Parts: sequence; structure tokens; C-alpha cells
Amino acid sequence: MKKMILLILKALGILVGIIILYAALGYLLPFIEVPAKDDGHKKEIPVFIYTNGVHTDIVMPVKNDIQDWSVKIPFTNVKSRKTDYSYVGIGWGDKGFYLDTPTWADLKFSTAFKAAFWLSKSAMHCTYYRTMKEGDDCKMIMISRNEYKKLVEFVEKKFDRDAKGHFMLIPTNAVYGDNDAFYDAKGTYSFLYTCNTWTNDALKAACQKAAFWTPTDYGIFLHYK
Repeated sequence: MKKMILLILKALGILVGIIILYAALGYLLPFIEVPAKDDGHKKEIPVFIYTNGVHTDIVMPVKNDIQDWSVKIPFTNVKSRKTDYSYVGIGWGDKGFYLDTPTWADLKFSTAFKAAFWLSKSAMHCTYYRTMKEGDDCKMIMISRNEYKKLVEFVEKKFDRDAKGHFMLIPTNAVYGDNDAFYDAKGTYSFLYTCNTWTNDALKAACQKAAFWTPTDYGIFLHYK
């Protein structure tokens, strides 16, 4: 009995230690900045970093001569079916988090546990916007055409595709409004690789400044004050 109690206490101690270490690294590592790499070309394409307090998105122009997102993410897949949107926000994350946790108040233990330990699938959340407004939750950066191409390539690679190469819509009523939709994605969410880690990596792919590593939106936005 005594041995069992000691083993339980030891296991709890290890668990608490891991949580403390994770919290410390999650706070400290984002302060290490990965600097932007200027390619010397004109910065002419606006891109936004947006957070709703839970999930972060990379927001891009719906259409330009490099990419037309409306072809791959059809307007007909959102409730409004309107076609006058100017921007599309795309984020990657845990499927359960996206569909069941629009706010922190909706978070369930089962959802958090599955997401933290590689036990659920991932999804892409795509949201159309008519305009974007900068603020504490939204920052604009201007990037070059070459940087935008790299960003598009990074984002597209995370979408799962059907046999015809199309993005795979997730049929659900758990959307956040009349302008968004969910798609199947590649990869598995975990406490080591969150939606914010993915957004941070998207910035790195586009040669923009980013955190060395971050599990939170704070770790991204502290570099864009």
C-alpha cells in the first residue's frame, strides 16, 4: 500500500512538473523572435493576423493574380452564399475544438484531453470578410508577391483533399456565423502544436517575423505591437 501511494505521488509530481515546464516554456520561448527575411521586393499584398481569443487565422485577399481562394473555398459553402467578400481568414486546429468550442466557456474536458494528446482529427476553419479592421485582435502586414506565394503554398498543404484534388468540406451546423465553413485537414493537434503554433509557422513560411515557438496567440501578437 505504501509503495502504491509513493508511486501515485511520484506520478503526480512528474505530471505537475511537466505542466509547470510547459507553462514556463509557453511563456518564455515566444519572446525569442525569428526575424523577418526581406526579399528586397515591393510589399504590395496585405495580410492580416487575426484572433478571436481562442483561434488565430491568417487573413488573405480572396482573389488576386496569384491565388483565387473562392475557387477552392466556394462561396456556396457558407450560409450567406454572398460573393462580395474581399478577404478570407484561414486557420488550422483541432476538429473538436473548432466544432465544439467557439468560446472558452464551451470547452469540455473530453475535448481538451483529446486535443492535447493527439487523439482527434484536425480541421481548417475558413471565414470570409468584407473588410478588416486593425486592433488588438487584428494586425496587418504587407508582404511581397514571392512571400505571398510561399504563404499560399504553406496554407494549401494543410488541407486534406479528395480523389479529385478538391478541399473536403465538413458538413456541420456548428459554424460561427453565415460567412464561414470547415474543411478536413492534415496533421494532428496537440499541446505541442496548436492552432497558434500553425499560424506562427505560416508567418515563418512567408518570411515574416514570428516567435521561436508559441502555443498561444499572445506569443504571436507580442511581435506585432
